[in-house]
Amino acid sequence: MRIIIAGGHGKIALRLERLLGSAAVGLVRNPAHVSDVEAAGARAVVCDLERASAEELAAVLDGADAAVFAAGAGPGSGVARKDTVDRAASALLADAAERAGVRRFVQISSMGAGRPPAAGRDEVWAAYITAKTQAEVDLRGRDLDWTIVRPGGLTDDPGTGRVRLEPEVPRGTVPRDDVAAVLAGLLRERAAIHRTLELVSGDTPVAEAIAALR
Repeated sequence: MRIIIAGGHGKIALRLERLLGSAAVGLVRNPAHVSDVEAAGARAVVCDLERASAEELAAVLDGADAAVFAAGAGPGSGVARKDTVDRAASALLADAAERAGVRRFVQISSMGAGRPPAAGRDEVWAAYITAKTQAEVDLRGRDLDWTIVRPGGLTDDPGTGRVRLEPEVPRGTVPRDDVAAVLAGLLRERAAIHRTLELVSGDTPVAEAIAALR
């Protein structure tokens, strides 16, 4: 398999690349991040998703088996970049996937997307949730084999290998290790096509949680 991962230097993406090994291609904006992606066992391609065209990105995706949107503006970014990365870059990757004939598309979203931002949160958080919601809406309207994963609060704790993966779950946290394991499983088994799933830590082994979606 050949899996293109947008946001290839992100914390979840690097973990996913370690699981997928040489099958993964991480897209990075900063050339200084190439070595980290390669150290994870993947190939790196320098591509700025805020500047690239759909045609340029489609050339990178040509011949791939799947695309994963794992990019994000990250902490410290403002309202504008929540839109240009968390929404627009996801739509750009989906455009490129359609042009390249790459049907399988997995989007990392966020718990809280799909509904108005919670009252009392700051404007940057509201912009983030709004961008994630709009990215989801865009993806659902496309003729792709998409899956949307909404993790709960992300931690760097060691993964447990046990999760709760359902259309709606109570709010909670989940280690990034376990998010990456779920993504790898979804890519390998093609489970949950045209499903939006929330993900937190739980009692069910990852493989069983994915199998239950068939």
